[in-house]
Amino acid sequence: MSDEHDAGYAATPHVLASQAALDIMARGGNAIDGAIAANAVQGVVAPDTCGIGGDLFALIHKPGEEAPAVLNASGTAGSGTSAEQMRLSHDEMPYRHPWTVTVPGCVAGWVELAKEHGVLPLEQTLESAIDLARNGFPVSPELSDSLARIQGMIRFQPSSAPLYVKGTVPEPGATVRRPGLAQTLEAIAQAGPDAFYKGPVADAIVNATAGGLTRADLAGYAVDWVDPIGIDVFGLTAWTVPPNTQGYITLAALWLFEQLEPPRDPSDPAFVHAAIEAYRAMAWERDDLVSDPATLPLELNEYLSTDRLTTRLESLSKDSITEWPQSNPAPGGTAYMCVRDRDGVGISLIQSNFAGIGSGLSAGDTGVFLHNRGAGFNLIPGHPNELTPGRRPLHTLSPTLWTADGELRLILGTRGGEYQPQLLVQVAAHLLYGDSPRAASQPHPRWQVDGWGPGESSAVHIEERTPDDVATGLEARGHNVERVPNWNAGWGPVSLIGVEDDEVFAAVDPRVSTSAAATRP
Repeated sequence: MSDEHDAGYAATPHVLASQAALDIMARGGNAIDGAIAANAVQGVVAPDTCGIGGDLFALIHKPGEEAPAVLNASGTAGSGTSAEQMRLSHDEMPYRHPWTVTVPGCVAGWVELAKEHGVLPLEQTLESAIDLARNGFPVSPELSDSLARIQGMIRFQPSSAPLYVKGTVPEPGATVRRPGLAQTLEAIAQAGPDAFYKGPVADAIVNATAGGLTRADLAGYAVDWVDPIGIDVFGLTAWTVPPNTQGYITLAALWLFEQLEPPRDPSDPAFVHAAIEAYRAMAWERDDLVSDPATLPLELNEYLSTDRLTTRLESLSKDSITEWPQSNPAPGGTAYMCVRDRDGVGISLIQSNFAGIGSGLSAGDTGVFLHNRGAGFNLIPGHPNELTPGRRPLHTLSPTLWTADGELRLILGTRGGEYQPQLLVQVAAHLLYGDSPRAASQPHPRWQVDGWGPGESSAVHIEERTPDDVATGLEARGHNVERVPNWNAGWGPVSLIGVEDDEVFAAVDPRVSTSAAATRP
């Protein structure tokens, strides 16, 4: 393939993150080292998307291996939390609250990835992030807008002061420095995970969570290597992280879409209808089926069982909508990045603070903003996803990795909270069924589904640039169509590294100005 003389490929939400990945691979690192470097930089320059106060999942492909290695570095609820106590003041799990801060898994995930699959020490892979945090980086338009929106929420947090130059929202292009985060990252690079999960940083996390997390929760945290789940679709095997993530929805919906045999024209309303209906057929069940791996209501092999999916397929129609029970959307703040090196090793990595910058709480002046992934729990007594100390919550993160005969064919993912599977269904359907991969990397108009409850029409938001015949065709099939502005930043950015005609290429969509697909010869 064409990558045999290249240092590698990277597709991330920020040009500085993509550059960090390429730089590390050019210095002898592999794709895993590149992804860690990119993730660290992303958390510095775009703290409203991810950071070391959040969680991480990754799928890793090595040439010749049938299935990818999968890392679950998501955190657990603190031993100081209690659903019973929370029910005294809340009817449902709050979206932002000190107890929504679960143990942040990112740092432990980096350490484990580097140890098991990297070739460089963290001291080297974190250099770019430390340098940018200490010496400064230019503020993007997206970060400037985001800091303006969240200023009221985080302005009293000790770690927020460096983000607001002279106490005001920085204009695009202004230089921001984050010395507290630089110091924290440097300590992690030198001392490893103990610099985060023990000592002053851990104390600051405990203090921020009002006793929800304890020092013992942090010191005892461990990540898990888990088996992937996958399904054959479009002539490839598609892989994702098993629950506690919702990633299976993407793969199940794509299998249903292929079985519906729509026309191979993404501009045909029948194509769009099939994709919408396939997604809706799976998404409604998420809140009842995704939970901590120890409390899953189904056996793991049932989530992508073709027998189970065939039953769902029998309810779908090419000509009309199907009604399903309602599920509630869960927005999120996430960064997805994919990296491939010259040896064909690839990684699909996703890392998140959830609600933009997360809970809005910082761990003192360490530069660490803490996620609110615990908002994925519920307060229903006896439910497999009930808030429980030591339990992992439902996660929206949905990275994918695609192989054929032991060869890596596609790495694909996005941010977007609950909407990640429907965004990936659209892009994968275009990539692998409707278009050539390179053509599909320039995105078609996208749609977003919100409502599918009993007695409701399928509420579908479509971009203004969607052709009129597509909108008319969807309405004729029972969809309630509403046009929205083009290039919604929340409907991506999708990042991918694909293969077409034995040539590797990286691509991102233009919904976020900082997104960058990069290759270095």
